[in-house]
Amino acid sequence: MSDRPRLARQFAGRLSLAMIGSNVLGALVVFVYLVFVVPDRATDSARLTAVNVTVAGGYLLLALVVGTIGSVLLQRRLLRWLRSSHVVDEADRRTTLRLPARLVRLYGVLWAVAVVVFSAINLPVSVPGGVDTAVTIAAGGATTCALCYLLAERIVRPLLAEAMTGSQAAPPVVLGVRRRLLLSWALGTGIPFAGVALAVLPDDRAEPAGPLPVLFLVGVGLLVGLVAVDIAARSVSEPVGAMARALRQVGSGRLDIGVAVDDVSEVGQLQSGFNAMVEGLRERARLQDLFGRQVGTDVARLALERGVHLGGERRDAAVLYVDVVGSTSLAVDHPPEEVVRRLNEFFAVVVAAVSDRGGWVNKFEGDAALCVFGVPVEHEDAGGCALAAARALAKGLGTLDLQAAIGVCAGPVVAGNVGTESRFEYTVIGDPVNTAARLAELAKGVPGRVLADGAVVAAAGEEGREWELGEEVVLRGRATPTRLASPRG
Repeated sequence: MSDRPRLARQFAGRLSLAMIGSNVLGALVVFVYLVFVVPDRATDSARLTAVNVTVAGGYLLLALVVGTIGSVLLQRRLLRWLRSSHVVDEADRRTTLRLPARLVRLYGVLWAVAVVVFSAINLPVSVPGGVDTAVTIAAGGATTCALCYLLAERIVRPLLAEAMTGSQAAPPVVLGVRRRLLLSWALGTGIPFAGVALAVLPDDRAEPAGPLPVLFLVGVGLLVGLVAVDIAARSVSEPVGAMARALRQVGSGRLDIGVAVDDVSEVGQLQSGFNAMVEGLRERARLQDLFGRQVGTDVARLALERGVHLGGERRDAAVLYVDVVGSTSLAVDHPPEEVVRRLNEFFAVVVAAVSDRGGWVNKFEGDAALCVFGVPVEHEDAGGCALAAARALAKGLGTLDLQAAIGVCAGPVVAGNVGTESRFEYTVIGDPVNTAARLAELAKGVPGRVLADGAVVAAAGEEGREWELGEEVVLRGRATPTRLASPRG
């Protein structure tokens, strides 16, 4: 919004200067060609030349006044929305898109009137001279109007980019790349070569045309063609270059970028498609991030790489189960907002401790969390990492108002997607899960509130030295005893 007034000031001056300058230059080229380059065909050439020069001067002044007034009127609506702060609507976009074509129609009418006026002056005196004059003015007018369109379209680009901001639809193809290149060919080759052909054709003139008309037309064609081709080439190369730079940024991981939609050819459709693609990538990244927060980043990555299907596979894993002590009284004695705040602080410590040691929180179960090591990504020392996470978690929870009990076990589990095709979750099922929960329940009544299966400590290697074995107990739901272990100190 803040750049709109600046755009309005720059646009009005540049466009008016380009349109007036192009048409004055085109009129001067036609005038020089008819008066000084080609030989006169009229019987009374001096008198007819004086009439043509006088009328040409007067008509040029009149055309400048009419063209300037018409150009200001055509730009008025566009400048109005540029100088205002309202949201650009579809009418504003149509005004911006159609402005170059409307300007060309305005100046095209002025050139057509010039053809009629000078044909009426010259045809009664000399038919060949009148035809020559009419064809030359028409060719000069066509060349000038085409060049004006290319210039106006280029000057309007920043305004079109501003107008298309926030629009999801691609701009229509007003002048495609193929037609733009053909127009440049016509300006630089077609019309000048046609003029050369007319200049060398035999007619009833008293003296041959000579090389001057040909050289003049070739020079004009080279100059105008260079300008036209340069404008057409820039209209393609600049936006394509901007998209190439943006693609490199997207490839490096940046998704907070876009390109300005400022072209009314297939390039504009490509720009809009690029922005839609980046928006789709942003949406996909947001969904992937949300998916990863729901199920864990490793599970999310695995699902994206391999797809999703129901069922599981047998894997060796370690399980850490952590459960809040006194959660019932917590919910009774505190308002719900306070309960949620404390639980979120509790789970933040859990996630940090588990994630730092290669595990992930499989699920939050009210005031408890089931944490897994070794699936879906294999880990050489899943048990040792689970034990280290349990010790770190016990230390981290000591800074909170909540108290929690922790149980650790390891062994074979079944890991996979459980549910239906319409609703499922990735989880682990097996005896280590139940054992870890039983150990956490038992740990609520022991100092430190951390217990692990002695078999996990025995197989843990370096981490096992931080634990000490205790008594054997028969856990609820099991027939064989379990050796308990707890952290030293």
